[in-house]
Amino acid sequence: MKDIPMAILKFSASAVAAQIAHARSCSTFLPNWNGPVDKPALILIVGNGVHLRSNGIDGSTTRIVTTEQSDPSFAFANGINPFRDSDWMAQRQMAFRDLTGQFYTDILDDVQTLIDRGQGAIRLATDGHSIRVFVRRASDFLIGGTYEVPSGLGGTFRVVLKDACDTFAIVQNCGNCEDFDALQPYRVPLDALMEIEDRRAA
Repeated sequence: MKDIPMAILKFSASAVAAQIAHARSCSTFLPNWNGPVDKPALILIVGNGVHLRSNGIDGSTTRIVTTEQSDPSFAFANGINPFRDSDWMAQRQMAFRDLTGQFYTDILDDVQTLIDRGQGAIRLATDGHSIRVFVRRASDFLIGGTYEVPSGLGGTFRVVLKDACDTFAIVQNCGNCEDFDALQPYRVPLDALMEIEDRRAA
């Protein structure tokens, strides 16, 4: 999976909100690889299209998740919907190469925050093994974590995110020695960011 570049997946916020509402309406949930799950979550499926679905189990929900079947009611990534997009397979391969599978994510609360802010679209960044919330404007990021980026000097700098677009981020050194932290903010490729703290706060 090392050769899979970072891809940005875009979803309708209303479709994702419906999946969150379903998950929260349930009292039992689909298990993940580690066993039983006791709270609502979103699962990203890469297979017959790419879609987010609720992990909730109700009377009509199977306890088995498969990459071969999908439902039109799931929240599909733009351009990767087999019910609507004729070239969805090519788009899926651009984002994930030959990788298929299920990602049991921990993004529900972060996504809900963006929906509550009135975002019309939810954008996720993935490199083939991790899923992160990603949006266009810095004010929409759930900033609070620290990152590291290659320094070009054989090591890394700790940085905080200041701004971002689809291809690069503006970062400020933070938590290094004073000389490095005094440098002005600078631009780095998005896929150079490595998150140090997993949780972020609105």
